[in-house]
Amino acid sequence: MESFEEQREYLDIPDTAIVREIYDEENSHEAFENELEKALEAGCSTIIIKPSRLGDETARWIAVGNCLHKTAVFAGFGSIVSACVWPSRLYISCPLGAISLLTAGLYTVAWQFDPCCKYQLEKIPESLSRLPLHTLTSATPVVLVRRDDTRRRIIHTLTTLTAMSICA
Repeated sequence: MESFEEQREYLDIPDTAIVREIYDEENSHEAFENELEKALEAGCSTIIIKPSRLGDETARWIAVGNCLHKTAVFAGFGSIVSACVWPSRLYISCPLGAISLLTAGLYTVAWQFDPCCKYQLEKIPESLSRLPLHTLTSATPVVLVRRDDTRRRIIHTLTTLTAMSICA
């Protein structure tokens, strides 16, 4: 398989990696996973995943992480609002605070240190049109774009901690 530098030169796009779908060995899927892992750890700004199975798995993993994050934020926010609106009805705000804590904890344990959590699926047609996807043989490659998730983590942590402190 080509190195990332060779792929970047070929595409003439800085900091882009392609996980190519080349079945040249018995454990090709593991080779694809290794290539993706190298690209994630290298912190490439754009990763194009051609193998459909690996792309689908990666997209699902990112979707579950996003769902956990959003659940933590919305449940925490709901807990805070319900505690302010109905201060005598803790049976509304405490379960929401617990859900926020549970999902934030699960996200922290399972996703926070995974390099894949720094990426989101690129779905914006204008951004996709700038990539040379027409040169690829795969009909539906998965495109990952690196995003700064610092604000996102701060919001989700502060919301959960605030909800739990109100419930306590």
